[in-house]
Amino acid sequence: MQKIFANPIRLARYLFIILAAVLDVLAVVLFMSVEATSDTSLAYTVYSFLMFVEAAVMLICGFGITKSKRLYWLAVIVLALNIGLTAFDQFGIVDLFFILFNAFTLYVLLAFRKEFIAPPFE
Repeated sequence: MQKIFANPIRLARYLFIILAAVLDVLAVVLFMSVEATSDTSLAYTVYSFLMFVEAAVMLICGFGITKSKRLYWLAVIVLALNIGLTAFDQFGIVDLFFILFNAFTLYVLLAFRKEFIAPPFE
């Protein structure tokens, strides 16, 4: 277990990339399931667009997490919101895995926060 945390910055980047990819796949699946005649088509379209935006934010946070304290805290807030908002939605097995993955990523960020927000020249 110690080896997986040997480089928490790289681990966090990979986790953010995986989260963004999962969000993109879910957004595409949701967008493709929209029917033009459905009453909920606008809501599903907006929801899939917001998932694409969140995936972009995840990528920005993942690649810039060590560059700015603001990006670090944005990543923490986005992950916490993902956990909270997913828990209060229609809950299923996919939601459980999504919450656990977000929680693990949040754990990595908080447990090793000194490595993420330390000034570059100490």
